Amino acid sequence: MAPKLNDEILDFVQGAVASMGLALEATIEDTRDGPRVNLEGEDGDVLIQRKGEALLALQHVANSIFRLEEGHKILIDCLGYRREKETELRQMARFLADKARTTGLEQELGPLNPYERRIVHMAVAEDPTASSYSVGDAFMKTVIISAKAEKR
Repeated sequence: MAPKLNDEILDFVQGAVASMGLALEATIEDTRDGPRVNLEGEDGDVLIQRKGEALLALQHVANSIFRLEEGHKILIDCLGYRREKETELRQMARFLADKARTTGLEQELGPLNPYERRIVHMAVAEDPTASSYSVGDAFMKTVIISAKAEKR
């Protein structure tokens, strides 16, 4: 991302958390999916309580204000909450892919938001013996993980 845009995103996030009365320090890093804002500080628990609802809301507002190019989104993390969640989702996806392969039964994971589903689909895609797809017609959907049929 452009350094100027990153500065604007960082200024917005720092201003938003300061307006909430939270003592948090923001840093930004570029990832292949877009800028990732990392928040650290003693008030971080406020943003990650209730499964990170406030963190998700802040991220939604930031993405509404800063329209990035197609396929890129601003990700906001606090106290490593999202990194841990991503790691947990990848591990669960690999576990369920293995279970689908050994039992022959489809495995369900969810309901998940679009970001979480993407992490699961990417983790399953790394396994050539498994596949995944989403079901549901709402924002939150379930991911189905199954073993790929063996080619003869």
